Amino acid sequence: MSHGVNDTIIDSGGVLIVGAGLAGLFTALKLKRPVTVLSAAPLGAGASSVWAQGGIAAALGADDAPELHVADTIAAGAGIVDEKIARIIAEDAAARIEDLNALGVPFDRDAGAYVLGREAAHSRHRIVRVSGDRAGAEIMAALVAAVRATPRIRVIEGLIAFQLALEGGRVVGVYAHPLADRAATVFVRAQATIFALGGVGGLYEVTTNPSQARGQGVGMAARAGAMIGDPEFVQFHPTAINIGRDPAPLATEALRGEGAILVNDKGERFMRAVHKDAELAPRDVVARGIFREIQAGRKTFLDARKAVGTKFPHAFPTVFASCMSAGIDPRTQLIPVAPAAHYHMGGISVDEHARTSLAGLWATGECASTGAHGANRLASNSLLEAIVFGARAADDVCGVALNVGTLSPVAPHGEQAPLSLNALATLRHTMTMNVGLERSAAGLREALEAIARLERAGGNDADLRNMTATATLIAAAALQREESRGGHFRIDFPKADEVWRHRTFLTLDDARDIASGAASGPTRVAL
Repeated sequence: MSHGVNDTIIDSGGVLIVGAGLAGLFTALKLKRPVTVLSAAPLGAGASSVWAQGGIAAALGADDAPELHVADTIAAGAGIVDEKIARIIAEDAAARIEDLNALGVPFDRDAGAYVLGREAAHSRHRIVRVSGDRAGAEIMAALVAAVRATPRIRVIEGLIAFQLALEGGRVVGVYAHPLADRAATVFVRAQATIFALGGVGGLYEVTTNPSQARGQGVGMAARAGAMIGDPEFVQFHPTAINIGRDPAPLATEALRGEGAILVNDKGERFMRAVHKDAELAPRDVVARGIFREIQAGRKTFLDARKAVGTKFPHAFPTVFASCMSAGIDPRTQLIPVAPAAHYHMGGISVDEHARTSLAGLWATGECASTGAHGANRLASNSLLEAIVFGARAADDVCGVALNVGTLSPVAPHGEQAPLSLNALATLRHTMTMNVGLERSAAGLREALEAIARLERAGGNDADLRNMTATATLIAAAALQREESRGGHFRIDFPKADEVWRHRTFLTLDDARDIASGAASGPTRVAL
């Protein structure tokens, strides 16, 4: 059910979920108690989950096992995956797939068995798909229908959270503003608050993420003092369809799994010279391979004519429609591609129960950092992590005795000015140029100075402050990590260094110390 957004104070009834993508809706459905869900966009819109094409990784094949899935996850993560967490998601995968099946997700089947695809860096066919490349859209459609049919789930659309509410060091809900009235403030009271606010792709100029994914969840938590994990590791998808759209449509990795190849405008299959696995190398390797071709003045294309050809309309309908809308027939023509900001391996640091370092706050989905992805996420582990940790967050919250207490008055926060589009454009350009696929000390310091200037100029704009907080964390952690690993590549430190073979944990104050040169040592490295 929906709820008016003009109330000054709203009682969540105990549990509040902020975000209505896959992680948020699945968590709501797994909770056994009443819950309020805040959705900035209309339910089912504005979530990265809707656009996910590949599917969900799960060791369901006769030749597969969770241990093999764990091994592939660790290998892709470039040495800093939390093995305990990787094992949790691999072992819980089958049960979570069955949850989705019970909710009506129409997974592809053959004679009753799941059709399993293969993607880059997977040693087995283990990608559970829906209509070829429509996994995200079909899963979200099923979850939206289930949520709408569940009376204990209240959905409030058109409210944007901008600040955590704290009492005695505990999170007690959020302050939000209506989408159409940034000057108004709504306090949503909760004893248990679960963030499911998506990633950071919108902080970059070219991204596959919706515009809402600008790191607001990480920024809000960081501004309240939460520990942040691995913020420097941003994954760029190698093959966004390069047709000048924002966000850029995606050419799923499954195409390369089917045998599609990458070529430049000279007809050269350039990835063979970059990595032994060519197009099926880890995403960061493929993305940099394409990036360097573009930097050298060449155009890059995905050639799926032989691998997919006439099967395109039914095998990969989403990619086919995106191409055809731009006048490209992928059955007979090359698909222009370029890397785009796609997924954040970092986020709000959580434990195996999705608890953050702030009492009263849990986090799940892309805004959380579980340690499952290390420095480079394995393909199709993102949707899996979202449902596994959504279920774990729900179980943990159900074990908490909720005593909501009285509703507090709205805290003064100052009137917010309209979000400056110029400031946002400057931030996105800064992140793209200096905190993107290739980084250097000089560029990162330049970025941190520019971000600080934007933050000062933004005044009371909390939405912008959330974005600049996240950008500061990413850039500062990248400046401190003097090596290259996974999604983090330093041209001045191009090799991995065993000294840095650990995760990063830092607060926003730590990041600001790094930016100012006041940091005297490495960030926290132990859970």
